[in-house]
Amino acid sequence: MNSEKNAAEVAGKLSFTVEDNNYVTGQQFLFGREIKKVAGIPLDAKLFMQNRAPWVDNLIENDEEVDLARPGIEYFFVGKDFELKINGAIFQWHQRYITGKHVRELDKLDEQDALYLKTSDSRIDQLIGDDDKVDLLEPGIEQFYTSAVDCTITLIISGVPKIWNKKKISFKEVIILAYGSYDDRPTMVYTVAYEDGPKQNPEGSMVKGTEVFTKDHMIFHATATDKS
Repeated sequence: MNSEKNAAEVAGKLSFTVEDNNYVTGQQFLFGREIKKVAGIPLDAKLFMQNRAPWVDNLIENDEEVDLARPGIEYFFVGKDFELKINGAIFQWHQRYITGKHVRELDKLDEQDALYLKTSDSRIDQLIGDDDKVDLLEPGIEQFYTSAVDCTITLIISGVPKIWNKKKISFKEVIILAYGSYDDRPTMVYTVAYEDGPKQNPEGSMVKGTEVFTKDHMIFHATATDKS
């Protein structure tokens, strides 16, 4: 009776995703070949099931059963061989997309170093956060590199170039760069807006206690008003 009850609870309620398409099944267990059939994938294609940490995805054989009743929604994808470069070394990846976190894990990169993706214009290479996804299907081989946090860039603060050496900057630090000091009196009102920022924060405004990612030639507009 218990097994029948469990089967009834599972029936019609199990979802899974294949290549970003969602499917529902009344079966708790599916063979690899059944998942391929549902998604219209050739039997000779390599089917992977995406794992959570430590990010080692499982190759699912045609005759291998998968339990779809585990916590979370299972994600399957067709494995393809992609090449990418990290600090000049070539690595293989079998998914179309790769996150910054996965890039760091592939080459065991220092978490304190900033991770960048090379672009056609080296002055605006893209800063890649851990959760940012990069499409490896784009033409050419994607090239990633790291740079120590203390690398020097130029920020434009209220029209004046300022040297900066951190991957983030706080509201207070912008004000200090703009005015030479920060006055914490209640009557002193500061505003900060920015543009031409990296992907994480391309444009917007800041308030006291916040910080944003930086990139070379990022523009900040700072004002100060004494209401005393």
